[in-house]
Amino acid sequence: MKPSSNDKIDRFIDDLQSVAPDKLLIVELIRQIFLSANKDLAEDIKYGGLVFNLSNELIAGIFPYKNHISIEFSNGINLPDPDGILEGKGKNRRHLKIIDKQDLDTKSVQAFVIATVTTNLK
Repeated sequence: MKPSSNDKIDRFIDDLQSVAPDKLLIVELIRQIFLSANKDLAEDIKYGGLVFNLSNELIAGIFPYKNHISIEFSNGINLPDPDGILEGKGKNRRHLKIIDKQDLDTKSVQAFVIATVTTNLK
């Protein structure tokens, strides 16, 4: 993926390449899903991960951990989840744990991202 216009994002990607190159491909694929879902999404780095804002509202983030990558949905409680894939018990936030590239399909990442972008459009 091409470099970002945000130096913090470029540093985040470079750091991830250095410490967890196995996770970089998956993070980049998830990032592309978000950016393809809505051209108005703004990226930033917060809370140790790559976050996405829409209309100045934090809607989601990608957070690499030692054994998985977490895709956090700020208003995940409102997302349709008939198969019970989303995890979390917080008031609003829900997440998906991504272990490998196949999880992007088996855990319906694109559908959740599109629902997140659509749900947050008011």
